[in-house]
Amino acid sequence: MRSARILVFTRTTGYRHDSIPHGVDAFRALGDEHGLTVTATEDPAALAAALTEGDCRAVVFLSTSGDVLTPESREALRSYVTGGGAFVGVHAAATTEYDWPWYGELLGARFDRHPALQPGVAVVEDRDHPATAHLGPIWPFTDEWYDFRSSPRDRVRVLVSADEASYEGGGMGEDHPLVWCHENTGGRSFYTALGHTAESYADPVFRRHLLGGLVWAARLPVPS
Repeated sequence: MRSARILVFTRTTGYRHDSIPHGVDAFRALGDEHGLTVTATEDPAALAAALTEGDCRAVVFLSTSGDVLTPESREALRSYVTGGGAFVGVHAAATTEYDWPWYGELLGARFDRHPALQPGVAVVEDRDHPATAHLGPIWPFTDEWYDFRSSPRDRVRVLVSADEASYEGGGMGEDHPLVWCHENTGGRSFYTALGHTAESYADPVFRRHLLGGLVWAARLPVPS
C-alpha cells in the first residue's frame, strides 16, 4: 500500500525562522517513523501541483510568513481544503497571507504580536485529541507566546491556551488560545502557535504534538 503523502510548505517573504530546517527534519523523521512520504517545498507552483494531483493527504505551512502564494496556488489550496483536504499550520503560519480573508478563516486567527522569547506555561484544555492526549494539564514550554488579533474560541475547538501569569508581556488576557482545530472551511484545519525554536523540534513531546495534529487533520490512524 502506498504511504500517505504529506507536503511541507516553507516559503517566507517576511521574517524567516532559523528553525525551519529543523522543523522540516522533524516532519521527515515522523514520516519515516510512521510510514508517511514527506516532501518539502518553497515553490508555490509545486504546492499547487501537489494539491491538484489528488494524492496529497495533508499540507503543512511551517512558519511561512508574508505573501507566499500566487493566484494559482491560492485557488489550489482553497479547492483542496473545501474539497475535504487537511491543513496544518505551525507557528508563523499565522503571519501569512494577511490580505487573503479566506486564509484567515482557514487558520482561525491572525498573529498580532509577541513578547520576548521566554519560558512559560501552556494550559492543556482538551486532552481528547491526538495532539494533546500525551500531555498533562500543564505544559512548560519556551516560545514567543504569540498574541492574536482576536480569540478564535467561538469558531474553533481550543486545545491549549497560554497562562499569561507564567511569563512577561502577554497581551490577550485570560482567553489566550495557542492550539486549536476546526472544520469550518470544508476540510480539517489544525494550528499550533508553538515551534519558534530549533530545540523544540528535537523535543519528543513537541514532535508527538505535531504528529497528533497531522494525523487528526489527515484522518490517519492515531499511533499507539
